[in-house]
Amino acid sequence: MELQRLLSYTRKAVDDYHLIEQNDKIAVGISGGKDSLTLLYALHGLKRFYPNSFDLIAVTVDLGFEGTNYEMIRDLCAKLEIPYHVIRTNIAQIVFEDRKEDNPCSLCAKMRKGALNEAVKGLGCNKVAYAHHKDDVVETMLLSLIFEGRFHTFLPSTYLDRTELYVIRPLLYVEEADIIGFMHKMDLPVVKNPCPADGYTKREYAKELLRSMNRDHPGTKERMFTAIQNQLFEQGSV
Repeated sequence: MELQRLLSYTRKAVDDYHLIEQNDKIAVGISGGKDSLTLLYALHGLKRFYPNSFDLIAVTVDLGFEGTNYEMIRDLCAKLEIPYHVIRTNIAQIVFEDRKEDNPCSLCAKMRKGALNEAVKGLGCNKVAYAHHKDDVVETMLLSLIFEGRFHTFLPSTYLDRTELYVIRPLLYVEEADIIGFMHKMDLPVVKNPCPADGYTKREYAKELLRSMNRDHPGTKERMFTAIQNQLFEQGSV
């Protein structure tokens, strides 16, 4: 995927759901994966011409796995002239050693988001950008249907009462396959996920299920996404 196409998708989501307002200070949550690094490029590019002026910082929550190195991401942020902050935590020890969670993903995600939101609030941000893309939206809906019995997924924008932060998702219209193409084209400095549970989650199950359905019935993912837009995004809850 070309940068121009990425910017087009990003601007459409930002415009459709009013994700960026004048003088916003937005923190980009950087996990080190392809999605968050693509989001960093997208918002950096959008900042150059978007009519609403906004500031960007990048923030990584270090879970505390031994040997994780973010220096290449620091170099990328320096190249893009975006301030970069690494928040050190002991989340990995709590989840895998102290608590010995059988299903660690939920607790880990909750603690990681809490640490990120607290950090960006302290850095003076009013919004934090997550790198959820179109596939994530549909996969989350499938997970909700299968394991919770409800039609639900995350919204383009969510207000967090406790921290008074808005969570925005500017990659909403971007497909994972396009992000993979962008990663290779731009040679993004992806940091390998050190989590021992990586690749063995319910989300991986939903990803494979969606891939299978879309292969057997082309266009399934797009129709599901349209249904989500019609039922959730356009109900005034954004």
